[in-house]
Amino acid sequence: MTEFIHSKSLDKRSLFIYALVVGIVLLDQITKIIIKTYMSLDGNSIPIIGNFLRLTYIENAGMAFGIQMQNRILFTLLSIAATVIVSIYLIRLTKERFLFRVSLALILGGAIGNLIDRLLRGRVVDFIDVEFFDISIQQFKLWFIHFHGYSLTRWPVFNIADSAVTCGLILLTLILIFQRDPLKQEVSA
Repeated sequence: MTEFIHSKSLDKRSLFIYALVVGIVLLDQITKIIIKTYMSLDGNSIPIIGNFLRLTYIENAGMAFGIQMQNRILFTLLSIAATVIVSIYLIRLTKERFLFRVSLALILGGAIGNLIDRLLRGRVVDFIDVEFFDISIQQFKLWFIHFHGYSLTRWPVFNIADSAVTCGLILLTLILIFQRDPLKQEVSA
């Protein structure tokens, strides 16, 4: 067992991966503390780059990007389970390609950052407010299915953890599309 731990500690890429997870969690939590300390929860925004990028302090009881959940306890339990599963894969796949492990580290760091908020406060602090091109889809009916309209004029407010999870999922998706599936190889081994 000591040999296993010692061999893992010498791997610089593994150290980078774990440092990335810790760095994301720390950056996420520090920025949330700063926002909570210096901004009020009154809906006012501080422009950073005009109206395109601004800081707006909100607290979100739902998922990332303002998606609402009916059962917060179940969602928190699922978040804990997902965090444990990603942690296990990150530890077990030390021989896997570096970018694959980076994608898991981004997802894990972001998941832990938001999970800390959920466990301590029951809500996640969000503050990055970005203008997005307007999306408007009119309601329509296709055969017997009725689709409600949708409109988006500004991106939902998010945080560093949400950004890390999103970047990790995009990177993971690209890896799975353009390279072999490392999870299938792990199962077959």
